[in-house]
Amino acid sequence: MTAVGRDMVRDARYLGMASRMAAEMGATFVKTYFCDDFEKVVEICPVPIVIAGGKKIPEKEALTMAYNAIQKGARGVDMGRNIFQSEAPVAMIKAVREVVHKGATPHEAYKMFESLKGEEEEVISIRLK
Repeated sequence: MTAVGRDMVRDARYLGMASRMAAEMGATFVKTYFCDDFEKVVEICPVPIVIAGGKKIPEKEALTMAYNAIQKGARGVDMGRNIFQSEAPVAMIKAVREVVHKGATPHEAYKMFESLKGEEEEVISIRLK
């Protein structure tokens, strides 16, 4: 996992160099942050890259970030807080899976999330009765 200190910038130059160094030191894959020009990070790193989800953001934004990362060469995503802090975690993980493994667009995945969120809320409501 590449890290960024408080006073450091999450840019392609830093993340690319940190990712390459991790690979050169023996990492078989690298987890790093998504950034502008992410394709440059992927290009310089000789091993697969997984993006870190970072702080919690709205579901549609998180799905868009996951989609963009996959489109620019990430092999996977670790969405952490964007899953377990979601208002509907099961729906969110299924929507992320559609983006990563089925090539769904952010719009398609968000529609799926909204649909599954309703079902998830209904199940929770029934269990609480």
